[in-house]
Formats: sequence, C-alpha cells, structure tokens
Amino acid sequence: MKLLLDGQQRITTLYGIVCGHPPKFFDANVQAFTGLYFNLEEQIFEFYAPMKMKGKPQWVNVTELMQKGAGEAIKELMTTPELQGNLAKHINQLSAIDGIKQVDLHIEEVTGEEKTVDVVVEIFNQVNSGGTKLSKGDLALAKVCAQWPEAREEMKARLNKWKNAGFYFRLEWFLRCINAIITGEALFEALKDVDTQSFRRGLQQADKSVDTILNMIAGRLGLDHDRVLGSRYSFPLIARYLVDHGGHISDAKERDKLLYWYVHTFLWGRYAGSTESVLNQDLALIKQTDGASDRLTDQLRRSRGDLRLRSEDFTGWSKGARFYPLLYMLTRAWHARDWDTGDELSNHLLGHMNRLELHHIFPKALLKKHGYSRAEVNAIANFTFLTKETNLLVSDRDPKEYMNEFATKNPGAVESHWVPTDPELWKVEKYREFLAARRELLAKAANKFLEGLLKGLVPETEVPISVLEQPNVGMPGGIESEGEEALIKECNEWVVRHGLAEGEFMYELSDTSTGEPLAILDLAWPNGLQEGLTQPVALLTDEDRETEEAANKAGFRFFRDPSTFKEYVQREIMGTEPEFRLS
Repeated sequence: MKLLLDGQQRITTLYGIVCGHPPKFFDANVQAFTGLYFNLEEQIFEFYAPMKMKGKPQWVNVTELMQKGAGEAIKELMTTPELQGNLAKHINQLSAIDGIKQVDLHIEEVTGEEKTVDVVVEIFNQVNSGGTKLSKGDLALAKVCAQWPEAREEMKARLNKWKNAGFYFRLEWFLRCINAIITGEALFEALKDVDTQSFRRGLQQADKSVDTILNMIAGRLGLDHDRVLGSRYSFPLIARYLVDHGGHISDAKERDKLLYWYVHTFLWGRYAGSTESVLNQDLALIKQTDGASDRLTDQLRRSRGDLRLRSEDFTGWSKGARFYPLLYMLTRAWHARDWDTGDELSNHLLGHMNRLELHHIFPKALLKKHGYSRAEVNAIANFTFLTKETNLLVSDRDPKEYMNEFATKNPGAVESHWVPTDPELWKVEKYREFLAARRELLAKAANKFLEGLLKGLVPETEVPISVLEQPNVGMPGGIESEGEEALIKECNEWVVRHGLAEGEFMYELSDTSTGEPLAILDLAWPNGLQEGLTQPVALLTDEDRETEEAANKAGFRFFRDPSTFKEYVQREIMGTEPEFRLS
C-alpha cells in the first residue's frame, strides 16, 4: 500500500472530474466535480450555466468526454455543422483533454523503516512549505482509509451525533481517542501496524467510551455543554481507562477520584501545551489498572504542587477563564437555587424562559459608569447563573436594590451562589471588596466539593437522563447574547456550506511553551479555513484590545463582524466576488 502525500488536491480533482463523483474519503464540496464544461472556441473551462450553455454545441461536458473517450466525442463533432469551420483544431482539443488520463506522472517515493510518521510529515512540510500543511493525524487517517474507505464517514457520523447533543469535537481528536484505545499510545505512529478489524473495534469502543465520559461528566459534575467542557485531550486517556475496565467504572469511589483528576486537568491546563508528550506520559501511568487514578493525581501534584484552590485562583476574567467551567460545575453540583423561583438550577429546565444564563451580579453598565476596567467588569467572581426569566427580571438593576428582595423572598437562595451577605458589599463603591469576599467563598466551596470527590464523600444523586438524549437548548455563557450566538453559529455554517473547514467555538489560545491561557476567541480556525494552506483566522465579536492583540501576536487574522469576514473568505480564499454585504 502506498499513500499519496503531495498532489492530493490535483489528483483528487482529476479523479472526481473523470468519474463524475468524488472518492469516498472526500468530505468537502462535491459540486467541485460536477458539471465542468470546456468551450471549444474560447478554450476556457467553466461550470455549467444553463442560460449560457444549454443547446450550444461548443460547450463540451468534460466528464462525458473523459468517460466516453475522444473517439466518441469526435464522432459527435463530425455531425455538428456549427463546428465544421475549425474541425482539425477542435479534434486536437478533444484529444488533448482526453489524453490527460494517459499522462505518466513521476512519483518520488519516501520509503524505509526509518521513515516514521513524524519524519514523513516533517519532510513533506519542509518541501511543501508554501502549500497545505500535513498533520500526523492526516497521514494516519489516510492509511486507515486506504484499507477501509468508509472509516472517515463512520468517524464523522459519531462527531455529528455529539454535535447534535451540543458537543463539538474534531476528527483528529476522535482519532486520538481511537489510537489510545487500540495502542495505548498518544503518537499516531503507533497506528502503522493496526489492521482494519482492530481499527473498527477501536472505533466502536471509542464511540461508547466518549458517550460514557460525557454522561459521567454531565451527570456527576453538571458539565453538560460544550462551552463548559474542559480538558478535551483527557478524553483519550479516560477512554483507554474505561476499555481497560470493561467499558465502565463499577466502583463509585474510583469514578470520583478519576473525575477529581479530570477537573484539575482543565483548571491547570494539563493538556494545553505539548499534548502528545504529556498524554503519552499519563497513558503510561494507567497501563497497570490497579491504583491508576491515584498515580494520575500524584503526577499532577508533582507538576503543580498543592492542588488545593486559593481565592486568588479566581482572579481570572472573561468567560474563557479556566475557572469559568468550575463556577458552572459548582452551581450544578452544589444545587444552587434560582433567586426568584427558589428552584434548583438545571440547564435542562423545561421551557425557553427557564434556560440557564450567565448573569453579571453587578451589571456591566453600572460598573463601567463608575470607572471599573473591562477585566473587573467581567471578573469570574462577578458571574453566576440564573434562569432566563430571572435574568430578565434582574436586568441592569443595582445589587443594593435587588439583592435584599431575593434574599427575603427565598431565604438561602442568594447564599447558594456564594454571594457575600453583607449589604455593604452590595454597593458599587465596594465592588472590589465584594469580589475579594466572593473569591474566598468560591474557593472554600470548590475545595469542599473536590476533596469530597477525592475521598468519596459526595452523595450519589439520581441517575439523570443521558446528556445525549436531553434537548439541546444552547450553550451557557461564552457569548453575551442569544443573538450573538446565533450570528456566530450561522457564520460557521456558512463557511462549511462553501466547502471550507469548520471553525472551533470558544477556542482557547494558549502559550505554546507554558500552556498558560492567553485569550478565548469566539470562533477560530487555528489551521486556516483551508487547513494548512491559509493563515489562522478568528471572528471576534465585541472583544477587548487585549484579546485582539493576543490573536494578532499568535498569527491570527481576525475580523470583528461576520460581514467583513465573509468578504475576506470570498475574495481571498474562494477567489470570487462577495455575494452580499451584511448590514
């Protein structure tokens, strides 16, 4: 078996035009292979346009020519009076197009035992520095698809299942899960000797494992949506752990210790840096099943020191801070209550107005009016979660006006959100003191819950309905409004409809050397809209200068609104004139 590294796009295009349909592995715009015509008089290629081409014999269907052969096309040409004037020229043209199938292309082979996946990818990317970058996952998946052409579609079907439930994962991520299950390794090089049967089995195990992980994290921690789902690259390890334990964890204490480890991986960015090397290190720790979760936690302690949270850990700001999912988790796990209704909060409460929403305890307008910075306005300690109806009821009211009202109506509801009860701290001039006091309360609550997980002291709750079967009511937080969220989602869908790569929502931009988070980008293409061929791009809606500067420094070209972004895509990526401008 041989894999084509360079010239894939050209060969795939030729294959599609000759056959009239794309190969099985192709997952972009299939219309690129249908209806290509050649004008014998003007000697140009264009895709079929009925008003321009219908009934005009000078326009020749290229796919039909390739499939029938030049001989049949020339016979038809001989009986077409309109084209008799340049008969010899047209015959040569048809023969030349049909002759493309016979072109003998030189192939430079990269062979040898020493040519590992890493080496081949490095060679290709150096030689092809001006074109599409090849990833290790691309090469590994190409090998799998060469033996089992349906593999990509099988994997995409699983990704679509999770997408419909509100979780957005990438193909290479799922391949990493499969690899970890089959080989126990993070590096894709380990897949080189895996046969089709083993890969099929690994895919099925990965599918079930990810379902189990999502339900475990949602049911036990309350992290039931994509934007509060941290540490995605811990999933390959947990998936391998599950398979080694027969597909499930029967011991509740062991499950909770594993979840304790999981939470700390996203708090401290365990897999934000050198994912493969760190994941390989952790996979080695679970090869012996007994005591695996303890070894994982011990490794975290060695790299982090004390895992106990402190109030200063909650000094982050914006929805992108890693402690934002922790705040959401605490709201769910500690059964925080809605201020107006007194009901326990759940993101799947019935009814549109019961949707769980992010709430600024001190409203943004009030804080900006009093001169507080954007970082202070969007401090994690100023966030909580309420139902949509209560959020609208509170609106932009001053806490000193509304807080006592809810505290009286539903005793204990305000405190269930770790809000300081001292009325003096509800005054806008005391805002910084309020933040400090709430950080202390949040740290105390977080430590109590996490230590309870580690020691098996968190009470069991009623088994919820599978998170994959619950209604997908949208993702909490992250984007400021439903309108903004819908606009970003529509923009991503528009890109996909045009055969380009799907963007990543709430993409965490991290320091490549330290793994520390730098910014959260609303919608990003870190590998470009044509992956590896174009520069990283991001759509940033209503973001501050610091976020824009971080994106720019990391090499991202960013846009502040979908209109200018779409114009860029059409002009510079697709090479067409913009279809329209958004107001």
